[in-house]
Amino acid sequence: MQQYGIIGYPLGHSFSKKYFTQKFLDENIDAEFLNFEIESVHQIKNILIETPKLKGFCVTIPHKENIIPLLDEIDPLAKKLGAVNSVKVIRTDDKIKLKGYNTDIYGFQKSLLHFLQNQTPKALILGTGGASKAVAGALQEINIPYLFVSRNKKKNQITYPDLNSKILSEYHLIINTTPLGTFPNVDTYPDLPYDMIGSEHFLYDLVYNPNNTMFMQKGTKQGAKTHNGLKMLHLQAEKSWDIWNQ
Repeated sequence: MQQYGIIGYPLGHSFSKKYFTQKFLDENIDAEFLNFEIESVHQIKNILIETPKLKGFCVTIPHKENIIPLLDEIDPLAKKLGAVNSVKVIRTDDKIKLKGYNTDIYGFQKSLLHFLQNQTPKALILGTGGASKAVAGALQEINIPYLFVSRNKKKNQITYPDLNSKILSEYHLIINTTPLGTFPNVDTYPDLPYDMIGSEHFLYDLVYNPNNTMFMQKGTKQGAKTHNGLKMLHLQAEKSWDIWNQ
């Protein structure tokens, strides 16, 4: 039986196990998908020994960046982004090699283009973690200008209090890459001046559980178009599957 999995901490929010377990049933694949809830990314060494048939694994918060030093190879796109969410395990003789990829960029870009329907509005990226790098990389590839919004002032970034009517009249795509609003903390949401959002805005939330986050609900009340991260997850999961089995 083949083995696949996901590393992260915590993993209560992860959809991967359910998605791949169902895929294996539907497609009659002799495989199992395992959750590896690890606080330290260095525990991956034990996992590789204890699960000798592990062919690949997803990487989620907080390990998308700190797994990079442990990789033997990294795909050029993932290297450029500085974030990995999928790892192929290559076993030859007694050696184990790990190669990192970023499939978030593929999933996000494809789902975003469908959501925007040929429009290319300037974007605000809420958050500066690993997921935000994939979002920025995807936007670069389709020539959508963007600006990072962070809690702390840094170079080439603005903070939430900086958001005003001038910025929101110029940037019509708002992408939440933070975990705010994720189950069970469903009442949380990014601190935006929602009264300045209107029907010309597109709100894309990478959060998918719940499927209609408070961020999205507040946007809908203002007439904005909204989209959650579930389609992105399906697309990136299938891309990972292809990588693990190529």
